[in-house]
Formats: sequence, C-alpha cells, structure tokens
Amino acid sequence: MAAQEYHSKTKRKWYQVQWFADQDTPRERKLITKLDLLIVPYAFLAYWTKYIDQSNLNNAYVAGLKESLNFHGNELVQLQTMYTIGAVVGQIPFLFLFTYVPMFWIIPFLDVAWGIFTLLQFRANSFAELVAYRFLVGWFEAAFFPAMHYTFGSWYRGDEIGRRGGVFYVGLTLGTLTAGLIQAGASARLDGVNGLEGWRWMYIICAIITIPIGVLGYFVLPGSPDRPNRTFLNDEDVQTARMRLTRAGHGIDANERFTLATVKRLASRWEFWALLLLDIFFWNGGMNYSTGGYLLWLKSLGRYSQAKVNELGAISPALGILYTLFICFMSDLVLGPAWAMTLSFTLNILGLAILVVWDVPESALWFAFMMTYFAVALSSVLYGWINSTLRASRAERSFALTMINMMAQSTTAWTQLLVFPTVEAPRFRKGYSFVLANAVCLIITAHVIRICLKRSE
Repeated sequence: MAAQEYHSKTKRKWYQVQWFADQDTPRERKLITKLDLLIVPYAFLAYWTKYIDQSNLNNAYVAGLKESLNFHGNELVQLQTMYTIGAVVGQIPFLFLFTYVPMFWIIPFLDVAWGIFTLLQFRANSFAELVAYRFLVGWFEAAFFPAMHYTFGSWYRGDEIGRRGGVFYVGLTLGTLTAGLIQAGASARLDGVNGLEGWRWMYIICAIITIPIGVLGYFVLPGSPDRPNRTFLNDEDVQTARMRLTRAGHGIDANERFTLATVKRLASRWEFWALLLLDIFFWNGGMNYSTGGYLLWLKSLGRYSQAKVNELGAISPALGILYTLFICFMSDLVLGPAWAMTLSFTLNILGLAILVVWDVPESALWFAFMMTYFAVALSSVLYGWINSTLRASRAERSFALTMINMMAQSTTAWTQLLVFPTVEAPRFRKGYSFVLANAVCLIITAHVIRICLKRSE
C-alpha cells in the first residue's frame, strides 16, 4: 500500500511537466541527475548504433546489394528472418545472467561483438555468407534491449522510466534514419573507392561508429544497485538509490538470484502471460516498418536514384523521433501506459488501413507510411510497464523482460515470411492486413490489463 500511495502522489496536472517528483529530496535529485547523465546518453548512443546495424540491410538492398549478389527472389525477407532467429536464440543465456553478471560487463560486450560482425558484412560475396553474418549480428544484439530496460528498472521508479526510455528509444528511429543517410552518402561518394561498392563501405562506417561506443559503456554504465560500477558512483549514491527504490516498492535484495523457483512464480502470475500477449501484438502490430515496405515502395516508383531512395527513407524515422518522445512523455505525465498505447496505435491503425486499401492517391500512401511509424513509439512505455508491474522482485523482472521480449520477437520469425514475401513488394496485401489486426488486438489487451491491475491493487 505504501508503494501505491507513493506512486499516486506523483501524479500531476498535464501542464506541470516536471523532470523530478515533488517528493524527491535534493540528494535524490542530485543522484537522478547523475544517473540521467550516465545511463540515458549511453543508452541512446548504443541503441542508435544497434538500429544502424540492424536496418542497414534494407538500405544496402536498395543501394546495390541485390544486384551485386544476384538476388532475384525472397532473399531479403529470408535475411531478415535469419537476423530474427539469431536475436531470439541469442537471448536464451540472458534469461538468468542479469542477476549474476554486472550489467556494465554484459552490455559493452554485446555492443563490441555485434560491431565486429557488422564490419564483416562488407566482405560478403554470397547469400550464405551474408546469412551467417546476419545471424550473428542478431545473436549479439539480442539481449541489449531487455538489458537496458533492466538497468532502467534497477535505478528508476515506475513513474520515471517512460520518459527516460523514450529518449533511449529515439536511438531506434535515429538509427534507422542515419542508416539511410549513411548509405546515401556512401553510394554517392564512396562507390568504387578502393574497389568497394557503396553498400560495402556502409558496413565499414557502421562498425567504426559502433565499437568505440561499446568500449565506452564499460566506464559509464552504472550497473545496478546490487552490482554497481564504482567509476562514477560512490557509496552514498548507491545507498540513496536503495532507499528511494525501497520506498517505491522495488525489490533490491542483493542476494536475490534467478532460480527455477523464479520461473514457477512467474508462471503462476496472470500479469506475466497478459504482458507477453501484449508484447506479441506489439511486435506483430508494427512489423511492417522493419520489413522494408516503405523503401521497396519508393524504389518501385522508378523515379529516384539509389541515393535518393535512402534519403527519402529517412523521413519516417525522423518523424518517429517526435512520435516517441510525445508518447513516452504523455504516458509518464498524463495518460498512463494503456491510454498512451491506445493513442499511439490508433494513429498507426489509421496508416495501416490506407495501406490495406492501397488503391488511393499517391499522397495518401505517403501519409500512411508516415503514420505507421507511430508503432515504434510505445515500446518504452510497454517495457516500462513490465518493469513497474514486476518491480517487487529483481529475479522475476530480469527473467520476464528477456523472456517476454524473446517469445514475442520469435513470432515475427515466421509471420514475416508468411505475410511479407519480398516478391509481393511493394503491396503487401496479406502483410498490412495482418499487422492491422494485431494493432487492434493490442489496444484491447492493454485496457484489459489496465482494468485487471486496477482491481488487483
């Protein structure tokens, strides 16, 4: 009850946009500022490079990779699926490692490793070789997202995670945007330099950006209160963090570790299964933006150069930056998670409905592709909700963040093969209809969870 009372006191009017809660003491505000400067910028930079390295395949495909490696069928969606399989399988070891290994070791290791395999893609000369690299990039990128959200949940209260996570998640949209601009620049200026095509230079540039950021993480990430990184945090910081989290009902037992009993407890909790279902609808309700539909449509128009296609491809993720910040701040300060999700996916549904119809003026298709990027805006809201709902146990929270993400993402490994075959581009009739149905189901599920949580409290 004390935790609920604390959370209720932090609510304020919509126009009272405050970074700190009224109850935060000066010492706590100093700690929060330090954490913000350590965690949020690094999380943003690392997620930016992650999505450069994840989305650069679509940009390379429309910038010469298809012709260079002689692709004629569904190779693009198969490569995307192989990445997804790597990203799902690669999360398995991390179902229990978060409570055993310091986070400032795990996350930088992942960063550097996927940077290395991003680099190796520049030398790919066959479909099979590129498949292997994409699988390994997915493997090492796999646990980054739940690891960062576990870190957020280790230091911040539930009412603080959304907007910090929103800044973090801007890295996704900026990464997708930047990948297009990097490929556009590489195609225009580096094509043929040292005998390498422009799309190969893009992978080299991406790796040069990624690896140093990974190394930086070892020094700046604060770890967690039970295993802190003492580079910038002192004993007073750690003690203050533990006190404020305890007051908000967060479990901070340094001796708590993941065991089989953790799985048994979670399996008996309806919240776990409900949030898993919600995340499945999220992954499949926004899958269209990761399958390259927008870029393939631009290329199908036949009026833009390779560089121009990648430049225009940066428009929707640029808007996604505004969408993400808007939805995440609205969730923390005004609406709460369920209604923020409703707003985000209602606007996504508007765009998807137009894409399902398809036979509309070209300007309507432009509008539709821009609106569907609202799907990415609620991710940090959703995982912040998981963090907050399971805040009483570190072990349950760490396992749930990874397992929910892994199981939900795994569904897209086969759904995108079924509904987004590359040969049907750019009009994915089955794909856009499937995504639309999932988006509607997400809104319904979010409100069922909201009502049930309210009753249980």
